[in-house]
Amino acid sequence: MQFSVRHALGSYNVYCERGALSHIGDHFALDRRVLIVTDTGVPAEYAKAVAKCCQTPTIVTVAQGEESKSLAGLELLCETMLKNDFTRSDCVVAVGGGVVGDLACFAASAYMRGIDFYNVPTTVLSAVDSSVGGKSGVNFNGVKNILGAFYQPKGVLFDADVLKTLPARQISAGLAEAIKMALTFDAPLFETFERGEVNDALYESLIFRAVQLKAAVVEKDEREGGLRKTLNFGHTFGHAVEAAGELGLLHHGECVALGMIPFCSEAVYKRLLPVLKRFDLPSAIPFDMERAFPYLTHDKKWGKGGVDCIFVREIGSFEIKKLTKDELLKTITDAKNRFI
Repeated sequence: MQFSVRHALGSYNVYCERGALSHIGDHFALDRRVLIVTDTGVPAEYAKAVAKCCQTPTIVTVAQGEESKSLAGLELLCETMLKNDFTRSDCVVAVGGGVVGDLACFAASAYMRGIDFYNVPTTVLSAVDSSVGGKSGVNFNGVKNILGAFYQPKGVLFDADVLKTLPARQISAGLAEAIKMALTFDAPLFETFERGEVNDALYESLIFRAVQLKAAVVEKDEREGGLRKTLNFGHTFGHAVEAAGELGLLHHGECVALGMIPFCSEAVYKRLLPVLKRFDLPSAIPFDMERAFPYLTHDKKWGKGGVDCIFVREIGSFEIKKLTKDELLKTITDAKNRFI
């Protein structure tokens, strides 16, 4: 399965193909110097499989976790490329989850003012949430993704065989982003989740459909001026919950699942709750909810008059409302009894 994503400077292909890691050179131009970026949580054989298809590969393995998505991590990648004589004709390939993708993409955008970047997501979350759209970034001073750039990949490849090595919890966390896309854009897709028919055989098509939905959004709004804001459904409060929790307490997708709960109608909530439970996603915050409140104002999407929040009144549609800090706190507090 494949489709093309258009952007201001051209287009790129997204491939979803089992076993494609072993012949990734059929899809990406790797006959040059290639910086392969992965992390310690990704099976080493994935980066090695990509390296076998490259003319001159260099693998950099960063530590697993958000701490690697930093200025120090960016410096490591740029320093490695400089030491290995990378030129503007060379490229970067991310092999891993969202941390690796964001970091590697930012390094590609900055080195020599931009070299080619390819993304090989190895988690459901990174495939659905960050593989397309061109967002890159690192965390700074405790604020998530506050430094970064819009920088489109030259290609994206998801090999569904990586699901075999993913823990069930990571698969569920990634599916939270697919559920998010269904709630805002695709009622029939949400009904598939409701029916509980999802199994290993269907994961690939569900992931592919969710990525297609996101691609359709970013094609129309590349730099988050309007429609792309809908992708933040579940993220405004979800990021705050993630920041307030202890390291590793909740995965990003689990926080997004929690972040959707206050921003849907009662009718939607009653349908969402069983889906979250069916896919082992949290519906209760494992600490005092108010602990997350101070982190709400750290969201980089705050602007004059407040922050744009996404509400789902009916499944398959959305509403964008600008809320002040007080209105946002009231919305979340009023939904406190939903976190069960």
